[in-house]
Amino acid sequence: MPFASGARAAEPIKIGLVTALSGQSARAGEALTRGATIAIEEINAKGGVLGRPLELVRRDDESNPAKGLIAARELIQREKVAVLVGGLDTPVELAIVPFVNNVKVPFVVPWAAGTNITRNGAPSNYVFRVSAMDDEVDKAIVQFSRKTYNAKKPGLILVNNPWGESNEHGLKAALKAAGIEPAGVEKFEGNDVDVVSQLSRLKQAGADTLYLVGNVGPSSQVVKSLDRMGWAPPIVSHWGPAGGRFTELAGPSAENVIFVQTYSFFGNLSPVGKRVMSALQAKYSDIKGPADVTPAVGVANAYDSILVIARAIEKAGGTEPTAVRDGFYAIDRVDGLIKTYEKPFAQDKHDALTAGDYIWARFEDNHIMPFARN
Repeated sequence: MPFASGARAAEPIKIGLVTALSGQSARAGEALTRGATIAIEEINAKGGVLGRPLELVRRDDESNPAKGLIAARELIQREKVAVLVGGLDTPVELAIVPFVNNVKVPFVVPWAAGTNITRNGAPSNYVFRVSAMDDEVDKAIVQFSRKTYNAKKPGLILVNNPWGESNEHGLKAALKAAGIEPAGVEKFEGNDVDVVSQLSRLKQAGADTLYLVGNVGPSSQVVKSLDRMGWAPPIVSHWGPAGGRFTELAGPSAENVIFVQTYSFFGNLSPVGKRVMSALQAKYSDIKGPADVTPAVGVANAYDSILVIARAIEKAGGTEPTAVRDGFYAIDRVDGLIKTYEKPFAQDKHDALTAGDYIWARFEDNHIMPFARN
């Protein structure tokens, strides 16, 4: 009987991961997997959480909202995960949000930035985020473009989905606050292969800079359409291009896109950064140095998300979902990659990062590098 009791005590705590593991954004899913895995192995090496090991259980959402919801249901109802972790795509996360709030299982989003993922209006909100948020990113885009390119009449080119809508609202608000009138707002579909007509209207309206919002495939079509036009305005983007095979799909002009990130493994790393970099190099043979951790934001956000989840479970004293949700509010401090989190969450604050945690990057030879002005 003591042996059986000990076996039960060591039963793993399952963490579910729903993300793109195939398709154009598969690299994003792999980055999230790697960051989560490094954190879990680190935690388990120290005895786990409440004496139990953490276990990652993954499902592929194929960047499809319906498939993401099915995967979330399976992980929660069949696999009995204690906490669900999301992926890259705002439309997928928005499909999952009502479900997790209904079944009352904590959902941590380490990438998708749609503002209404966490600000979802639920009276009992189980959704937390360790990632950028559109409204804050949009303020940063406006500030960066003015400072770097003296942007006075930006054109907005946005994917026609809930993520694009979230950023249209945020960018318009940020521009209004800055006293700037945009040249125009144009939309494109996720499967469009030509965006010349939309871009031509922005050019004719006098756009001096482009604000781009779209994931890998759509963003690459914008870049190729600009090439066909022979137009090369500065492009300041949300972080969609970082999620997959952007340079392969967009071609050499991919390097013209400057995009927001939350972390880079370049430069002087913190002790946590050095430890994680060493662990990544030891575990994954393709990682020789910081340029190979691509996209770093996926690795870093997932790593920090797992640390935050582990601390919430500790604070809860178990895996009862509502207790774990309240455990997020009780977190005092977590030493993460992106920063040290001091009381990151509250009843009215479900986002752990702010605009002050963002950096800017660009692609160089298929590697995401910190942006430095010439």
